[in-house]
Amino acid sequence: MRLKTTLQREPKHKDLVSCLGWTTADELYSCSDDHQILKWNLVNNETNLVVKLSEDIYPLDMHWFPKTVGGKKQSQAEIFVLSSTDGKFHLVSKIGRIEKSVDAHKGAVLAGRWNHDGTALVTAGEDGLIKIWSKVGMLRSTLANQGSPVYSVAWGPDSDRILYTSEMQLTIKPLQPSAKVMQWKAHDGIVLKVDWNSVNSLILSGGEDCKYKVWDSFGRLLHSSSPHDYPVTSLSWAPDGEMFAVGSFNTLRLCDKTGWSYAVEKPHTGSLFSLAWSADSTQLAGACGNGHVIFAHVVEQCWEWKNFVITLTKRRSMQVTNVMNDAVDILEFRDPVIKASLAFAHLVVATSLQCYVYSSRNWNTPLIFDLKEGTVSLILQAEKHFLLVDGAGLYIFSYEGRLLSSPKFLDMRADILNAQVLSLCDDTIAIRDNRDEKVILFFDVSSGKAVGDGNPLTHKLEVVEIALDQCGPATDRKIALIDKNRDLYLASVRHFGREPKICKTGTMVDNIAWNDSANILCGIQDNKLTVWCYPSVVFTDKELLPKTLHIRDSSDFNSVPHILNFFGTKVTLRQGDGSLVYSSVPPYTVLLHEYCSSARWEDALCLCRLVKDQSLWACLASMAMANRELTTAEMAYGAIGELPRVEYIKTIKEQPSKESALAHMLLFSGQAQEAESALLQAGLIYQAIRVNIDLFNWERALELAVKHKTHVDTVLAYREKFLQKSGKKETNKRFLHYSEGVDVDWENIRAKIDMELSKEREKAANVSVRSSGASYR
Repeated sequence: MRLKTTLQREPKHKDLVSCLGWTTADELYSCSDDHQILKWNLVNNETNLVVKLSEDIYPLDMHWFPKTVGGKKQSQAEIFVLSSTDGKFHLVSKIGRIEKSVDAHKGAVLAGRWNHDGTALVTAGEDGLIKIWSKVGMLRSTLANQGSPVYSVAWGPDSDRILYTSEMQLTIKPLQPSAKVMQWKAHDGIVLKVDWNSVNSLILSGGEDCKYKVWDSFGRLLHSSSPHDYPVTSLSWAPDGEMFAVGSFNTLRLCDKTGWSYAVEKPHTGSLFSLAWSADSTQLAGACGNGHVIFAHVVEQCWEWKNFVITLTKRRSMQVTNVMNDAVDILEFRDPVIKASLAFAHLVVATSLQCYVYSSRNWNTPLIFDLKEGTVSLILQAEKHFLLVDGAGLYIFSYEGRLLSSPKFLDMRADILNAQVLSLCDDTIAIRDNRDEKVILFFDVSSGKAVGDGNPLTHKLEVVEIALDQCGPATDRKIALIDKNRDLYLASVRHFGREPKICKTGTMVDNIAWNDSANILCGIQDNKLTVWCYPSVVFTDKELLPKTLHIRDSSDFNSVPHILNFFGTKVTLRQGDGSLVYSSVPPYTVLLHEYCSSARWEDALCLCRLVKDQSLWACLASMAMANRELTTAEMAYGAIGELPRVEYIKTIKEQPSKESALAHMLLFSGQAQEAESALLQAGLIYQAIRVNIDLFNWERALELAVKHKTHVDTVLAYREKFLQKSGKKETNKRFLHYSEGVDVDWENIRAKIDMELSKEREKAANVSVRSSGASYR
């Protein structure tokens, strides 16, 4: 990926250009020390004078009022704020009329920024003051008073915090007066520019130490560049949060969001005082010290899937290369390409006005449909459909171009959604709630309505990344999530009124990805590539989890990598320096998933015997237990030396009825409450009491016996036997109370138990006879 830059032969401005801003994808306004505001039309390459400012106004910063909030157009969107050296900021209309001028600071107003919904304006001055204003220019508060000039300021993603510079330090100050202020030393020279992205919540800073740095919202350093030749005078996030640009003297750099550099251009511009991205994140403009305005657009983006490599060669053209036979296809588009995604044998391309859907079997005849909103910020794909995110909302389309649904929820902000907080599979959409980051919402793909009973999944900590598995039935859908402590959890999506079970699966996990053809999860765990060959083992036998892992050593990576995708047996990773690394997982795991999902247990056993791998046997054991295939599970557990589990499986197989066997399988998985409920529902009161006795859950066992008026003496007898073995005396008041009126007779108890078990066998036999008779008829 690189920037293709354009400079006119002669500068249109007569003095340095100090600031600029986009109105649409093809129209830009620029302000200069020559007091002129010019309008640039990129369609017909025309430049027109909007207004000539008075001689005492030297512009320093400009920012257009937000056009849309939550998909709704703003009524005041045709104005921008212009800060200047005379201590004032000016609200200027699109035709150049100054609607209002406000005396804001003593000395120059160095920066002015609207918040994300346009309800407030922040200004920073040479006098060290930071002030908050209403959208009509009325002073609301003075947020801070620094002793030195504040060169740059930025709003937080939720417009509830302000980031500003203070000499060599950065400060994050919440708008609430009692909230804690965060401050840290950021650079070895004065910090000149900051930016804070609302999609990825990352902070950019650049200063006179000639470095740019990337921080998270807690002030932790994520990347520090090597020193440039000159101070960093400008920087700006692309609106989608995937990349940013950095400007210096005769230097324009395009960088990935993690900090590494895609490309460096060396145009003759002088210092770049301001950088601005278009709303679609495809174009960039820079305000140059020599009077020029430099334009650049992003080209040579690449997408890979299996044997296809697709490159954006021009703004309206793509090249498709099949590396198997070197066949090349050229795809032409009417409008500039904004976003593209390649997966599941389909290429989805969003231009400014249309969406193109190509099949990998035929690159000549795409399916084309019009888009409502031009700025697509994200494309996600599943096997049967894909999802588009734009400024107005979410839309799920089939690959035939049919709109399936458009999920909505209260206070939804589509403009801040990214691939970390949004996940798609064939039947479900998962979205982290922007109002409460602990909550994950689930929607049905076909209807757009909330899944199941409508209750979301609530985690105990803020969630930073989510991912839905891609295979299997909707009833068995799982979601993997990483919280802010970097712990990995697995949970069921459809829990049908029960409290959802969330199981911890790993620690120190940075990012994750599911396989496209089997429910195998990979992630970067403590700088190592870890593959969870069967993550659902945490629901059936958590102690088996370590045996199902496949771990690649950290020596294969020179810095913290990021997983791009996990297709087939290949994992594609991007390292911290931007290089691509490919890692493979054993193909036997994918094959085992295929056998087990189609109930080919004999083939699965043959595969494990052939490979002789402990992790494969462990996966098979857990898969067999999850599918209640006890004979296969018994053999698999025996192969890995888990003899106590083999014995327990034999006990399950000897149970007199299906209900008892099911309850013991639930016990095997650690689901004691569910096991008890299953037995009570089947009318097996003694078995339910016995389960609690075996778990030493004495009070519950006595409660059930008293409630159902049976086997009270059995509970008291086993309790007495337990206390005798442990050398203790009875102190529980309930047990003392019931033992006064009940005589413990072991012969009578054994007879009663034998009678209960024989009744259960008789009942199971009758059910079996009736079902076989029905099938015969």
